[in-house]
Amino acid sequence: MPKTKQFELRTIVIPIIVANITMFVLQFVLGNSFTNRLLLESQDIYSRPWILITSMFLHSGFNHILFNMYGLLIFGPLLEQKIGPKRFLLIYLISGIFAGFFASFFYDRALGASGAIMGMLGTLIILMPDLKLLMFFVIPMPLWVAGIFWLLIDTFGIFVPSGVGNIAHLAGMGLGLLYGLYLKKESRKYHKKFEKKKHLSEFDMDEYLKTGRI
Repeated sequence: MPKTKQFELRTIVIPIIVANITMFVLQFVLGNSFTNRLLLESQDIYSRPWILITSMFLHSGFNHILFNMYGLLIFGPLLEQKIGPKRFLLIYLISGIFAGFFASFFYDRALGASGAIMGMLGTLIILMPDLKLLMFFVIPMPLWVAGIFWLLIDTFGIFVPSGVGNIAHLAGMGLGLLYGLYLKKESRKYHKKFEKKKHLSEFDMDEYLKTGRI
């Protein structure tokens, strides 16, 4: 009897970007009434918990969405290739939800994908710390150094408010760092497990590819 071909999620970064852009267009077309229904309001997170998710796909202006989607487009595929689309979607959503929930104790209102993107970056910092990038588009440095800069900038921003959700950024990055450490630990465990085996069955290979991808 032939095996049924299972659906496999191949990429999630582009659909996330499309969802963000679509929501931004709807914000522009439908106006503030649409945005106000879906943004995060701290007093409503228990009566309307879905706003923890919908607020992640809203943005306050063109520059806001431009920088967020640029970061997602540049770094998202690298992390997705490293850990797979399902894990990427997990850390993206959980980081965004956690960042929003944590920020609700400090801000009355919030919106944006920054918390989720900082979670993505936190995970990537652990898994690919020596990845080279241009900080502020001109200063070359490894990703782990850039992470320290981002941490300092957001920490400073807490004491010099500028309308940016610095606390949400820090919460998202913190969760991403923890998830990266967890994945690194799991990777070591599975590498050791399969290094001890002289012969790998088809089941062993499937398990390794599903759980030891890093």
